[in-house]
Amino acid sequence: MIKPLIIPIKASDVSGQRSFQANIPADARVGEVVSTLVDRMRLTRNDGAGQPLVYSARLEREGRHLNVSEIAGEALQPNDEITLQPDIQAGAHNA
Repeated sequence: MIKPLIIPIKASDVSGQRSFQANIPADARVGEVVSTLVDRMRLTRNDGAGQPLVYSARLEREGRHLNVSEIAGEALQPNDEITLQPDIQAGAHNA
């Protein structure tokens, strides 16, 4: 079976209010995909204190978070759904 060069997926934010259909390159790293989708979906880049937010992707089909270094074509299947969510740093603050 030949692997596709482009993978169609659906991405949504954690609230489910924003969703986006995307065709992503199969050879892209998940971290690149997440960064591009955060921009395209116009998700917040900073928290309330102005600190940068880091987003992760949850693959709904497997119920797991994708590692930023995974290759999209190895981790994702056509029409997969991912949820982008900011990583929460509990107790993190500037002194």
